[in-house]
Amino acid sequence: MSEVTGAQLVSLDYATRLHTLLAHGVGLWDVVAEAHRQGSLDSRIRDRDDNDLLALLGRFPRLTTIAFNGGTAAKLGLKVLGKRAEDFQIVQLPSSSPAYTLSYAEKMAKWRLLAPCLDPLR
Repeated sequence: MSEVTGAQLVSLDYATRLHTLLAHGVGLWDVVAEAHRQGSLDSRIRDRDDNDLLALLGRFPRLTTIAFNGGTAAKLGLKVLGKRAEDFQIVQLPSSSPAYTLSYAEKMAKWRLLAPCLDPLR
């Protein structure tokens, strides 16, 4: 997201990163609220509870774009959204995980597509 927003996020503490992302019109939300998983692979997610994405949308009427970080997030998130997905620009991004074998340059080219969607809060 540093390259997408132009803000140097890596050196910031977590709270400051979140504030900086919000200042660029980016909010973070986990599709999965809680789950059991051995290891770090998304394919190992079991017994999951989803966050209430539909309730979140009601709190942000200016929201126009929803981006999912990786295929599993997109699959689960679109299922939660159902027909409401038609109301938004949906962007499925390649996973930022180093386990996803697409090169960094290829990932970044896709992530940079988010830049025109940013709406800095002023």
